[in-house]
Amino acid sequence: MLYYLFTWLHTAFNIPGAGVFQYISFRAAAALITSLFISMIIGKRLIGFLRKKQVGETVRDLGLEGQKRKQGTPTMGGLIILAAILIPSLLFAKLNNLYIIVILASTVWLGLIGFLDDYIKVFKKDKKGLPGKLKILGQVGLGLIVGLTMFFSDRIVIRERITHAAYVPASDVFVMEPVTDKSKIFSKTPVKSSKTTIPFVKNNEFDYSSLVSWMGDGAKKWTWLVFIPIVIFIIIAVSNGANLTDGLDGLATGTSAIIGLTLGVLAYVSGNIVFANYLNIMYIPNTGELAIYISAFVGACIGFLWYNSYPAQVFMGDTGSLALGGIIAVFAIMIRKEILIPIFCGVFLAENLSVVMQVTWFKYTKHKYGAGRRIFKMSPLHHHFQILGYHESKIVMRFLIIGIMLAVLTIVTLKLR
Repeated sequence: MLYYLFTWLHTAFNIPGAGVFQYISFRAAAALITSLFISMIIGKRLIGFLRKKQVGETVRDLGLEGQKRKQGTPTMGGLIILAAILIPSLLFAKLNNLYIIVILASTVWLGLIGFLDDYIKVFKKDKKGLPGKLKILGQVGLGLIVGLTMFFSDRIVIRERITHAAYVPASDVFVMEPVTDKSKIFSKTPVKSSKTTIPFVKNNEFDYSSLVSWMGDGAKKWTWLVFIPIVIFIIIAVSNGANLTDGLDGLATGTSAIIGLTLGVLAYVSGNIVFANYLNIMYIPNTGELAIYISAFVGACIGFLWYNSYPAQVFMGDTGSLALGGIIAVFAIMIRKEILIPIFCGVFLAENLSVVMQVTWFKYTKHKYGAGRRIFKMSPLHHHFQILGYHESKIVMRFLIIGIMLAVLTIVTLKLR
């Protein structure tokens, strides 16, 4: 909203300084600061309100150190995160940008699913919360919307790289010429594409249409039959991965902030023609605007950490964790970096896999030997280290260090081929 206001002021009255809103870097910084401010102010008030309403966390007794201390700690703090993301995004982003529309709709959609789950647990006193099937159905619905939009919308395009060969009639030979005009390195005409970024390969790109090439000529138009299920799977996996990670004070929030910073860098360079050329990566017009949203996302996570770090004064609940994971998944899909998710979301992946491995092995050994056996002391993975005797804050800090290492590796993959 402020973008349009200050653009009008700059155009109509030439007010000094109003033109600064044209710069993505300025609006991203403003969104980050505003998000921090909102989360700090709203956080304090919301925690007080939740305490008055006795909206406290019900903790199952798993015999873990410090677990009883968490009993009664206010939950549904994800509302703080959602407000701190949505308000700055609405203020500073271009609201006619389809990428912004999709990511804002995804934020609200997932936030509502998580809120319903928390509401049933806290106010209806039903520990099971929203039935798992309904959660999955909601995530599948979002996956369908995002997948169909990405594949069929004419506003979701890329610009192909040009091969720099010039024909010189005088010598009647082909010569290779360096192109100094950055705009000539990519085609002027945007095109629909099912390509995405893949790490560690020469051209750094993978086309989903290759998965249906066996269908013969004209098969490319059926690529959506493969693409949309992949989108749905990614959203479900990452959203639930963040939900599983939300078990220690500051773990999910800190990890999400690191991932958000990584995605912000990827969105900015992918949407900037100069950086896209320098890094020799896919140029995706209009995705630079997503840097504003992800700045608000990072600010919201950091601001929430003020209250969520050990010992936590508030928990985000499913209102926050389901939304954070889903936002990360949708954002990565839109900037065509979803194949990098196992790297920069490595902490979420490890938590997910620990649960899958534990449950699968337990069921298998119970069927074979009559008694279930475990791979880990307890899953998700962070509880395994708790039982081994590590303090909660040490586990969180080491997981965050691993997250930073994975974030650096993700950025490096842009040039490591």
